[in-house]
Amino acid sequence: MIVNATFWVAISFLIFLCILIYFKIPQKILNSLEENISNIKKQIIEAEKLKDEAKNILIENEKKISSSKAKVKLMINNANEQAEKEIIKTNEEFHNLMERRRKGAEERIRQLKNQSIKDIKNASVLIAIESVEKLLQNSIDKSKLDKIFNASIEETKLALKKKSS
Repeated sequence: MIVNATFWVAISFLIFLCILIYFKIPQKILNSLEENISNIKKQIIEAEKLKDEAKNILIENEKKISSSKAKVKLMINNANEQAEKEIIKTNEEFHNLMERRRKGAEERIRQLKNQSIKDIKNASVLIAIESVEKLLQNSIDKSKLDKIFNASIEETKLALKKKSS
């Protein structure tokens, strides 16, 4: 039998395999691989749980964002309505103030007009009295005095009518 290098390589390979089996290396490798597989499965399960938690957090945050957007819109709408109400209120107050001022001015004008009419009447009466006094002082006879008196009363009445109109 010719023993060549291939034979010795085969024998050493078989011895190597026997040593591996004797020291239970394949079993240890298998256990190590199974352990790695179980660790990887645990990591995958944990990653899926984290993924689900992240999805839940994302959904919650999206709900919060949409809720916040709705609240912001509501706040903006409320602010706009409040601003419109304030503008209307201020506008009404301004118009009421202007109306009161207008009425006050009209009342003042009316009072001034009435005072002017009274002043004119008083002045007319004074003028008539002075005229009568002058006529009495310079009177020639009673008939002329009555005519002048009646004429001056008529003139005073006409003047008063013109002023009161």
